[in-house]
Amino acid sequence: MREPLLLFCNWSTLGVCAALKLPQISAVLAARSSRGISLPSLLLELAGFLVFLRYLCYYEYPLLTYLEYPILIAQDVLLLLCVFHFNGNVKGAAPYLALCVASWFVLSLQKWIIDLAMNLSTFISTASKFAQLQCLWKTQDSGAVSALTWSLASYTCAVLMRFVIMLALNLWVTATVLRYRTTVGKAE
Repeated sequence: MREPLLLFCNWSTLGVCAALKLPQISAVLAARSSRGISLPSLLLELAGFLVFLRYLCYYEYPLLTYLEYPILIAQDVLLLLCVFHFNGNVKGAAPYLALCVASWFVLSLQKWIIDLAMNLSTFISTASKFAQLQCLWKTQDSGAVSALTWSLASYTCAVLMRFVIMLALNLWVTATVLRYRTTVGKAE
């Protein structure tokens, strides 16, 4: 039972990632506007995906453990081009794309660089979400932002939710142990 469930989670996540940004790209094309989409959020997300992919390639993980990242990066690059196109400056994407390509090589120059980048990738991904939220709160207009894309992204995270729940519970148990340890120590 465990192996089929794991296979389902793996392949369904891969399938969702294969189409993750398509609703967003479609919404931008249909609206002929990128209103509501945070450029900093998109760039941070792209950086996070790039770091993850480079790290997994650098340490020669099996292809199936990171197959979704090249797909997500390609979709983000396409979305980035759409954002710049509808902002009237497609050429403005060139420096960002050049930075992504340069980062691919810089990340693997030294082992400590890729390790540091990977340690920071959670913060980068978190900053991406907060940048999008900040944009939405500031403008109070979701514009061409696709709720379906964000829902699909939520699904890919929900698969990993077990680990977050277990982390929280383990920390709770640790805190409780430490709390009672000091209480017992004081009582003696």
